[in-house]
Amino acid sequence: MMEKAIVLGCSAVGAGLAMIAGIGPGIGEGYAVGKTIESIARQPEAKGDCTRTMFIGVAMAESTGIYAFVVALILMFANPFIGKL
Repeated sequence: MMEKAIVLGCSAVGAGLAMIAGIGPGIGEGYAVGKTIESIARQPEAKGDCTRTMFIGVAMAESTGIYAFVVALILMFANPFIGKL
């Protein structure tokens, strides 16, 4: 019984730590969009290339945040460690 409580507690802490990983993609995406706007302001004729490249980069950055969210959900609701006890 005590082992299950420890596993659940550690899983909750792990899920919280995984959600901290959501800060990185947010900062990275904001920086990428800001630099894209800056480059478009300097060279408006390159708008299409800059925007396309920005969207690819933002999608890559967002995927890391989604992975962290999925890990947190798995730890909270479909905990694979409970079955090992």
